[in-house]
Amino acid sequence: MSPPSRPVATAGESGFDVMRVRADFPLLERSVHGKPLIYFDNANTSQKPRGVIEAVDAFYREHNANVSRAVHTLGEEATELYEGARDRLAQHIHAPSRDELVLTSGATQAINLVAYSYALPRLKAGDAILTTTMEHHANIVPWQLVTARTGATVKAAPIDARGELIVERFIDLLTPEVKLACVAHVSNVLGTVNPVRKLARECRRRGIPLLVDGSQAVPHRPVDVQALGCDFYAFTGHKMLAPTGTGALWARREHLAAMEPFFGGGEMIREVRFSGTVFADPPHRFEAGTPNIAGFAGIGAALDYYAGLGFAAMRSWEQRLLAYATERLRELPGLRLFGEAREKEPVISFLIEGTQATDLATLLDLEGVAVRSGHHCAHPLMQFFGVPATLRASLAFYNTLEEVDAFVEALRKVRKLLL
Repeated sequence: MSPPSRPVATAGESGFDVMRVRADFPLLERSVHGKPLIYFDNANTSQKPRGVIEAVDAFYREHNANVSRAVHTLGEEATELYEGARDRLAQHIHAPSRDELVLTSGATQAINLVAYSYALPRLKAGDAILTTTMEHHANIVPWQLVTARTGATVKAAPIDARGELIVERFIDLLTPEVKLACVAHVSNVLGTVNPVRKLARECRRRGIPLLVDGSQAVPHRPVDVQALGCDFYAFTGHKMLAPTGTGALWARREHLAAMEPFFGGGEMIREVRFSGTVFADPPHRFEAGTPNIAGFAGIGAALDYYAGLGFAAMRSWEQRLLAYATERLRELPGLRLFGEAREKEPVISFLIEGTQATDLATLLDLEGVAVRSGHHCAHPLMQFFGVPATLRASLAFYNTLEEVDAFVEALRKVRKLLL
């Protein structure tokens, strides 16, 4: 079937020159199995622009030293890069203060920090932590681990068949025994955007802190933690153009001040004696050991790239890609979509009747198409939909309408091979 007619995107018509943008990403130039790469696994990790790659390279070539441990020039330069990344990230999410931003290896470490430093000391038998059915395992398993130690429980707010959180049920479950509520800003499987501001308002009325997993939101939309009204916001760098092993936790100052360290070691202390240790003030209290300094040099370059791109044009293009890809996929016989929320980011999960997700992904790779298959670290969500796995195509601003066409035609081809 021929694709539906569509205009060719140009800088003048759309305000977004995708071909110019693609030239900034070296990996997008490669081939896989003799076919041009179509990278539709962006919810897993994003590709990196040349500026990020060069920033990491420049750190090791020109500035390599440890942070906060030397007064020599290299040490000062490394510290400036690392602490500069904290400043930039705090500005990016509109944090009230840089001292409310803990630099971590990613959202998983950030959530575990809250689990062990905030939740664990406060939980007792009969208490509960509220999360949702659509969460990534990183926003489920840490809560199970700390509640198992204390006799507390984990409750999950339900979703509907469209993949939207049933907000009324979430609010109903905010009962007095709930000591912390947790929600994804954007689902990594469904693309569903949750109404965080409303949930935060209802939590605040009941005195219940709210943690938000922003891993899938920060790459696609502006985030203002003050406007959202949450208490904790965790996110990861490698999904937002930056190197792996980078991320951050934003937390309200009063929470950080009341939290004990999760990791112990160097640089998170003021003084150590065998009779006891005096810890550093937040955020350094939670940053033991040598961090991924080069990675945070890269995160600064990633934020520079976003600033030059402009979120408005980027978001408009991604939403156009999402609408077009959804329309094209609906042409395929036996297609079942998962997640048709009214507000979505560019993530599409689906199955084709009579095929297995892993088989489709394997054959698509032979066509040069990189997509994700499996449970996507969301077993409870798979159980809700009654499937063991889905195929997930997740798009980014450097993808094109032509790639969508090629993806759909590749799907049509491999479907015939399997049926």
